[in-house]
Amino acid sequence: MELWFTELQNRNLKITTRVEETLYHAKSPYQEVLVVKTSQFGNMLALDDIIQTTEADEFVYHELIAHVPMMTHPNPRKVLVIGGGDGGTVREVLKHPGVEMVHLVEIDEEVVKASREFLPITSSKLDDPRVTVMNVDGLKYVEETDEHYDVVIVDSSDPVGPGVGLFGLPFYEGVADILTEDGILVAQTESPFYNQSLLQSCYSNIGKALGQAWVYWGVVPTYPSGFWTFTMGSKKHNPIEVKDERLSIAKGWDLKWYTPSVHKSSFVLPAFVESLLKETENK
Repeated sequence: MELWFTELQNRNLKITTRVEETLYHAKSPYQEVLVVKTSQFGNMLALDDIIQTTEADEFVYHELIAHVPMMTHPNPRKVLVIGGGDGGTVREVLKHPGVEMVHLVEIDEEVVKASREFLPITSSKLDDPRVTVMNVDGLKYVEETDEHYDVVIVDSSDPVGPGVGLFGLPFYEGVADILTEDGILVAQTESPFYNQSLLQSCYSNIGKALGQAWVYWGVVPTYPSGFWTFTMGSKKHNPIEVKDERLSIAKGWDLKWYTPSVHKSSFVLPAFVESLLKETENK
């Protein structure tokens, strides 16, 4: 008997991959958590039947969402990661030698539990002494915390279920309040093929909250269309103007996607994406 996992990526498109074994299955108060061993992508984490990360392609997403903002800030010491219970973003953030503290705010402890056991490379730095894991609501944490951060990374799931509130202007304004005077926010902002209005909204709202915004992109094969965007807001620093000597500190970090050239080229957008953003700017 053949077993297959299928994600409905939109109402007209599905992605299906062969499953060798079900490794973990639990229903938390927030969502259904599943880890399966796939033939194509290795171990794969899914939430409510939506692929979150796989052993085969996680490095693209995690290196981009972490290193682009971390390199843009000249001295990131305190970092907040919202979502990202698999630990991949934390792992990449800790490659930066000046980091003193990382707070991981992941609402669902089942995600962290499953990732620790079945995604050991991705979650390998969750027990680092600089890391504090908090299983609380990211929205509530941003509203109530007295901490201030140099970089806030919103490594959220899709804008459904527990992640829906992490894509609106009030949330981004709250993040701006807990950033230092030269702080940086980055959020994953979905596919420009299938989530155009969401990308436009996030770009507009992050720009309003932080003062300036940029969109950059990468290729994550298991995500809808493979073409995935991230939107950065900054109070001061321009990610395109980062000096080569700053970017060169990544040499020797055993990275698979991020390079100084990729940092800069990821901000070079296809014409249709530029048009989407210009539509937003003209409103």
